Amino acid sequence: MRKKITILGAGNVGATIAYTLSLRALCSEIVLIDINIDKSVGEALDIVQGTPFGNPVKIFSGEAADAKNSHIVIVTLGIARKPGQSRLDLAQTNINIVKSVIPEIKEVCPDAVYLVVSNPVDIITYTLIKGCGLSEKQVIGSGTMLDTSRLRTALGDKLHMNYKNVHAYVFGEHGDSSMIPWSLTAAVGLQIDEGFKYLSDLADEGVTLDRNAIEQEVKTAGGKVIAYKGATYYGVAMSVAQLVESIFQDLNTCVTVSGMIKNRYGINDVCLSLPFVIGIKGIRREVTPPITPEEEEKLRESARVLKNLLNQLTI
Repeated sequence: MRKKITILGAGNVGATIAYTLSLRALCSEIVLIDINIDKSVGEALDIVQGTPFGNPVKIFSGEAADAKNSHIVIVTLGIARKPGQSRLDLAQTNINIVKSVIPEIKEVCPDAVYLVVSNPVDIITYTLIKGCGLSEKQVIGSGTMLDTSRLRTALGDKLHMNYKNVHAYVFGEHGDSSMIPWSLTAAVGLQIDEGFKYLSDLADEGVTLDRNAIEQEVKTAGGKVIAYKGATYYGVAMSVAQLVESIFQDLNTCVTVSGMIKNRYGINDVCLSLPFVIGIKGIRREVTPPITPEEEEKLRESARVLKNLLNQLTI
């Protein structure tokens, strides 16, 4: 079966996602759509001219009609935050952009899975469901998937251990109110505090787990990259490629992504990141592991932050 993906937005993030997908041979056709046609044409040409060295994939710049029969639509629309612009103004601007584009795409791709990368991602994910009429199962926000990767990277570095042996998650908003459920964090089968205590090379060095320092490292990781190079796009592109693989191969992968929350940890009617199982049709089911009362309250506070923002916006 031919696997077709449409990417809305050909800026740094959209173009890097297209490039990453082509390298991993995850689809047979990619359509790049951008208001700046020259940009989308140039990005498509640049990638496709290198495909003889790798995997055959058709990549081209198109319009809404060219998205027809796409299995996945990746939404990277929107502008970056400008100096002096409030978070509220940025959110409303990007909501308006998304709502001006998605209805036309929905008309030709009514059954596609929509992967939202645009920021603020939780708000835009909510907009696609509540403002554009897409189903809750077919809309997935990238959410804290990258934050979770950053957490595992930080812990793996401290433990001198392969990141894949670290099991840790970031829940809530993709933003300042996100939280780490430490009660779910483990390494090689040991609860994370025990891991720091008993893994031999760390015990010899007297290393202990500083949770506050780790949380700050994770929350400031994106800003640090932006300070050095102006934008982040490689990490998010790799996380989106992982989602695409989970969908096309129907892997039933459990990941922390943003989706509509209903009756989970006392939270309702907001999009934020919790574990969801992802398959060929999008969100297959929820996973709601027990966490401590203190962690639940931090998560509910993250939900309140998002709801307060939603109440000030026109969806």
